This record gives sequence, structure tokens and C-alpha cells, in this order.
Amino acid sequence: MNTTAIITMVCAQGIVVSFAAYFFYKVLTIPPKQEPDSFSENDDELVRQEPKK
Repeated sequence: MNTTAIITMVCAQGIVVSFAAYFFYKVLTIPPKQEPDSFSENDDELVRQEPKK
């Protein structure tokens, strides 16, 4: 393998690894989204209503 081929291969692999590392970093460092709480409106009630049968 000649020098030009090795340089091209290393550059291509470097670009792919850089993109993968960047996107892994972005995914792993974003704050989690707040999920809706179905009982958030009923937090002040002490007794929950029984489900209808």
C-alpha cells in the first residue's frame, strides 16, 4: 500500500470516528426531558378515586 492510500484511509477513518464520538457525546450529555405526570393535578388529594367497574 502506498503512502497516499494510507493517508486517505487514516483521514476517512478519523472523520468517521470523530463524527461518532461527537454524536455519542451529544446524546449522553443532553438533560432528560420531563415526562408528563398523570397524577400531577391530583397531588393535593389524599385519597385517590377508585376506578369505575
